[in-house]
Amino acid sequence: MFHVIPENFFVPLSSPNKIVYWECICRLFSTMEHQLSFGVERDVLVDELEYYFDQTHAADPVEEDFQALDSRGKANRILRKLEAYGWIEVETDKSYVQRVNFKEYAVRLMKTLLEIAEGRQIEYQGYIYTIYSLLRSSTDHPGIVLLQILENTDLLITGLKNLNSNIKHYIDELTRHSTVAEIMDALFNDYITNIVDKAYHRLLTSDNVSKFRPEIIERLESKSHSQSYLKQAAEEIAGIREISQEEARELVYRYLHEIIEAFRNMDDILMEINQKNTQYQRAAINRAKFLLSGNDDVRGQLKEILLGINEAMNEEHLELGGIYRIEFLEGLIRMYHSSVMDSNSLYSPTEGRREFVPRELEEAEPDTELRREKMRKLAEKMQRILSPEKIGKYVEENLGDRMEMRASELPLAQAEDFIKIIYIRLYGQRKNMTYQVESLEKTEAGGYRFKDFMIRRKK
Repeated sequence: MFHVIPENFFVPLSSPNKIVYWECICRLFSTMEHQLSFGVERDVLVDELEYYFDQTHAADPVEEDFQALDSRGKANRILRKLEAYGWIEVETDKSYVQRVNFKEYAVRLMKTLLEIAEGRQIEYQGYIYTIYSLLRSSTDHPGIVLLQILENTDLLITGLKNLNSNIKHYIDELTRHSTVAEIMDALFNDYITNIVDKAYHRLLTSDNVSKFRPEIIERLESKSHSQSYLKQAAEEIAGIREISQEEARELVYRYLHEIIEAFRNMDDILMEINQKNTQYQRAAINRAKFLLSGNDDVRGQLKEILLGINEAMNEEHLELGGIYRIEFLEGLIRMYHSSVMDSNSLYSPTEGRREFVPRELEEAEPDTELRREKMRKLAEKMQRILSPEKIGKYVEENLGDRMEMRASELPLAQAEDFIKIIYIRLYGQRKNMTYQVESLEKTEAGGYRFKDFMIRRKK
């Protein structure tokens, strides 16, 4: 790679002045991007950077060679350094005017970095529909079309794998949150916004692969059995790759096979994505319910013990294996071992037959009061279990005759009411629910601070 990209290319983004360099590079890239090419007169770029350094919120360079310079001097110094690091090149035209150009590799890298910084999500529908359209179109260049289909398939699979990995990252990060506020912020403001709304929800609805996949596979298999297609595509790829037609024919077979297998095996990735999404949301809700519930029973005491352990591990920056170094655990549980077996540990031999003396069975009347009490507790427990049907009914009762309402308008008298709001937000993504949700600004209600959302009845 470093035969193309200079070894010191990444120095600006890893130096103490990385904020200054990044903001200046972004300004230069934005200015050049609106031109016919990535070349702009040097004086124009100096004026742009000078204006940046004159602003009060501009980052201040900490390197010594910037300290004694005014804004224009800093602008010129930045351009010279970016040229030395291989980001830009300066050329002089016939009119002796200096023009600045971004290097080709720098343009590619900047587009990728800006996508990461802006949090842009992959449009799966674009890749799928492009593949579908290319296969349905009639063309005189089957080799070029096949390469385009292969490239879009690779981008689609890579995007799905990244989505799968991102959900796993959120699951791993969930254990780092120690309060309900942190968990809800990670679930609603981060996970729901960046994963569910932008990627996962579209993947199950508008970007669903199943709508196009059968015809895509059928057309690819048909092409793999067409001798005229194989011959024409091989001739074209042989010219593009500068290889023999026999090698190109093998490439055509391989490309078709790889694309078909990618679409056939896509269900495995989608299934794992679906499982991880369910796992994350369930883990977040269970952890929030665990932190919200607090009483003096065994469960409450265990919760306090685990919270104490977690707090001690965070304070001492211990890994999971260092739990045994926490001092108060020594007096919490004691286990003993014995090197001498007692008689209860030995095998008891079967004794001889004894005379069986039957005993009369006592006919006891069932305690109806105890039975009613157990049935009542069981009914209460079943009533507290929140299902999509119960949440839908709860929303309908609170909406009444209205078409929409804010989540902050719902009752918030106890912890169970807040848990219902959490489930309303989660179930609002499902297609079979009678309502839908839309994120709003942060709010505070009933002693809880959360990101409010609008609940709308579906038409």
